[in-house]
Amino acid sequence: MSSQIASLAGQGGWNPAAGETFTLEQKQYLEGFFAGVTQRIPFVGRTEQGLITADATSGAANEAAHFHGTAVDDLCREETWKYEENPLDIWDKLLEHAKEDKAPAPDDLFRFKFHGLFYVAPAQDSFMLRLRVPSAVMTAAQMRGLAQMAADWGSGRTDITTRANLQIREFQPRDIVRVLNKVQALGMSSRGSGADNIRNITASPITGLDPHELLDARPYADALAHYILNSRDLFGLPRKFNVAFDSGGAISVVADTNDIGFIAVRIAEGSSAPPGIYFRIVLCGITGHRQFASDCGVILQPHEAVAVAAAMIRVFAENGDRTDRKKARLKYLVDRWGVDKFLEETEKRLAFPLLRIPESACVPRNPIDRAGHIGIHPQAQDGLSYIGVSVPVGQLPVAQMIAVAEIAERFGSGELRLTVWQNLIIPNIPADRLEEAQQALLAAGLNFTAGAVLSGTVACTGNKGCRFAATDTKTHAVALAKHLDERFSLTQPVNLHVTGCPHSCAQHYIGDIGLLGVKIGGEEGYQVSLGGGSDQDQGLARELIPAIRFTELPPIMERLFTAFDQQRTSADETFLAFSRRHSIEDLRSFAEVDSL
Repeated sequence: MSSQIASLAGQGGWNPAAGETFTLEQKQYLEGFFAGVTQRIPFVGRTEQGLITADATSGAANEAAHFHGTAVDDLCREETWKYEENPLDIWDKLLEHAKEDKAPAPDDLFRFKFHGLFYVAPAQDSFMLRLRVPSAVMTAAQMRGLAQMAADWGSGRTDITTRANLQIREFQPRDIVRVLNKVQALGMSSRGSGADNIRNITASPITGLDPHELLDARPYADALAHYILNSRDLFGLPRKFNVAFDSGGAISVVADTNDIGFIAVRIAEGSSAPPGIYFRIVLCGITGHRQFASDCGVILQPHEAVAVAAAMIRVFAENGDRTDRKKARLKYLVDRWGVDKFLEETEKRLAFPLLRIPESACVPRNPIDRAGHIGIHPQAQDGLSYIGVSVPVGQLPVAQMIAVAEIAERFGSGELRLTVWQNLIIPNIPADRLEEAQQALLAAGLNFTAGAVLSGTVACTGNKGCRFAATDTKTHAVALAKHLDERFSLTQPVNLHVTGCPHSCAQHYIGDIGLLGVKIGGEEGYQVSLGGGSDQDQGLARELIPAIRFTELPPIMERLFTAFDQQRTSADETFLAFSRRHSIEDLRSFAEVDSL
């Protein structure tokens, strides 16, 4: 620094040895120089005349010290990592890690998630790959290719997730580049499937096939998925973001648990809007924080939906909180602003207005078939049916992956569909091939029937593959569902949601039965809640038991279901209705848990 002072002194004609003092001009210059030196970020601002300046004393804001409008020094850790190195630009690092077969450091562990790669130690000393499956539709050839990946480099199975996409686990670092190249060769992508990005875009699982739907939602979900992949500015949001398109048909996609949900509705004659089919928007679903998406008073012509989604996501990207991860979801921006301001900011980015119309102007939705994702059902296309295949908690071994791919090609159109209930659907099967297709599924160890509980059971990864989870959710979920199905002849579906930690990836608050993993004296257990639902059954579950060891839970649930079987008002009463018409105190009494 002394040499820099001497250099400046020489340039200004100042001789400190002679006792000379700084001139005013020299003082201003040196103040600006040292302000620039002490800046961690180089200074770039604008004068009142709009000219670009490097003068840190100009009073202008340092535009180089802001990231998406937030001062760099205020960014939280993950945002700082994104600022320091764009996660989309780390291909050389991926090559390096593969070459050296090494695990990533914490900052790169986060950045790798932008490519769908999750290093899941200490649960598993390996990578998990999460794919994108837009609209949850894929081909038999893609399923076969993923099976080969899982066999050659992974765990020997894939997992269907609650966002109707796929995970493959236990890839070693040395394999990550060949894994990503193989995914691309299959015409698929994992880009943006993790971290602060827009997750898999979901659509009603039988959209385009459903005789009862209002419109085919798949083109809109697919278009948004492709738009995201081609829009670099839609990566690296303040937090993760979920979008769903509901066709208004017989099977839901639980749009009310998403940040943005587009739900097809019908406007009848006599309304302030022309009659026809529209999308209605719901906002800010975040069930892990006990909030459903709520109607925002807007309807859209279907062709406007993708543009509106793009505008809304950009409003969030530019204004969401990048300083506090706990307040970074869309919900918190809308809480801070209010819905009206959020819609106003959205309209500023659109070339067309948003149409406000009350929800009461929409024709009520037809009933949702909660069991429609399992079994054999006729399609809208004459002579064709789909088979909903039961895949308990989404675990599909390689042999069964190959089998469903072959069955889809032999008996259907070569198409497969995934569901948010962790099952899959084989569509477009002619009536005269249905029996053969069913026999082929049974021969592969797969079934198209399931008990009322097992068919509605979902579970997160659990502690076998996630460091956050307190319990082995998938094993416990299947065990409890089978226990109840074996003892009770239930005719109405019962949704069992089992999640391992408060992140609630399995959305335990919306299950008829919701289990949240906890540790009790070193043993695995659960907080038990009852009475949750979505869509027309929307409601958050109420806590029945704060904590109980899993080994003690089956007999308690058995006593509760015995009371349901004996006290139901009719053969058509659902377990959900039964649990909601009784107080928690009554339900605890039925289950004999008052002493817990």
